[in-house]
Amino acid sequence: MQPRADAPIFLVGFMASGKTTVGKLVASRIGWAFADLDDLVTRAAGLSVAEIFAAEGEEGFRRHESDAIREAATRSRSVIATGGGAFCREENLSLMLSAGQVVALNVSAEEAVARAGRHSGRPLLDGQADPLGAARTLLSARVPFYSRAHLRVETDGRTSNEIASEIVTGLGFGEAGGRA
Repeated sequence: MQPRADAPIFLVGFMASGKTTVGKLVASRIGWAFADLDDLVTRAAGLSVAEIFAAEGEEGFRRHESDAIREAATRSRSVIATGGGAFCREENLSLMLSAGQVVALNVSAEEAVARAGRHSGRPLLDGQADPLGAARTLLSARVPFYSRAHLRVETDGRTSNEIASEIVTGLGFGEAGGRA
């Protein structure tokens, strides 16, 4: 079943793949609203992502994230940038795939670590003795989930504008923001 024309667009992918930056560009080009899932989570919880991880661990954060995805799935004409692991829970993956269009931004572990920097603010990467090794391990576990997206876009060595253009075209939007 094809999602409705105004169904949300979910951007998924590994940390530092560009979901927020590209999501804002896509939303602007097609005239839709933009939301970052982490912002929805922190607003609902009244805590930062790091505070949620510290108080409730990754599992607690993932519960908050699933709640935010359920809410986001009901939106119309919205581009939603998700967290890197949001799509890696079967309940979230199934909901996003059925409720809207899912676009995976593919990034290599090397590129993700270079973009994120040494102190990335990402709880699953910061403090690791070998951030690149940790990123490679985490990414390899997530690739099978990302590969299930409706559209997959490579990001290494590309500008945010190039990536956004590929998404807009790949999802069938014309220059004026309407679906072709």
